[in-house]
Amino acid sequence: MSAADIAPPLPKGRIRPGRILTWTLVFIGGVIMVTPILFMFSTSLKTSGQIYDLRLIPARPTLDNYIKVLADGRFLRWFVNSMIVAVAVTVSSVFFDSLVGYTLAKFRFRGRMFVFLAILSTLMIPTEMLVIPWYLMSANFGWLDSYWGIAFPGMMTAFGTFLMKQFFETVPDDFLEAARIDGLNEFTIWWKVAMPLVTPAISALAIFAFLGNWTAFFWPLIVTTSKELYTLPVGLTSFAVEQSIQWEMIMTGAALATIPTLVVFLALQKFIVRGVMLAGLKG
Repeated sequence: MSAADIAPPLPKGRIRPGRILTWTLVFIGGVIMVTPILFMFSTSLKTSGQIYDLRLIPARPTLDNYIKVLADGRFLRWFVNSMIVAVAVTVSSVFFDSLVGYTLAKFRFRGRMFVFLAILSTLMIPTEMLVIPWYLMSANFGWLDSYWGIAFPGMMTAFGTFLMKQFFETVPDDFLEAARIDGLNEFTIWWKVAMPLVTPAISALAIFAFLGNWTAFFWPLIVTTSKELYTLPVGLTSFAVEQSIQWEMIMTGAALATIPTLVVFLALQKFIVRGVMLAGLKG
């Protein structure tokens, strides 16, 4: 009998030291991650004379910076551009990645694994190597300086296809066979039977797609030439150059750009947690 077997149990209500250490480290990590965001919002509420005051709560908070930034028509235009691109790419990615993932998971056809491996292999190609083919394609099809040119590289992704395939494989085939017996066609089965069963994966994919395209900088910078089509990250860069050292204005623009990402994450957070839990149970 080992020492662990004869060790007396901890008194009821007493927390183990290891758990205390774990929660302490998690708390410290959370504070480190949240502090820059809090200072960003705090700085956006300060005047130029308060910038170097490191207090988290400004002595005289003001919304004048937000009024000035929102009064600039360019910022609203960049905001709308980013929203159009991010929403369009998110909807497209969820639709096509789910459709392809379902096909690869539930249909048996010659070359299925070859197609799947070919899609996965694109994950090993750095984005920087894809920029030139993307640019040549955009130039040949007349997509330069357009919404379509900004959006098309992310409208279907290898990661999304892989994620959805893995979740669709956990959907019982009996449900699909029962739907076929009821006379439903394959598209209806995918849409009305399979898709509701993988809601956590869809939510996670939607968040990744939206955030990835909302914060995208490199490709929109290359494919756009007119400031009217700048997305928010590209526009904020030019805005920061124009504002020089007016940090309160720069932080205000960054804060406004952060709000949609926080809203999307908070709205779909429970689905991500559920998806992670299901993935752990299935593994």
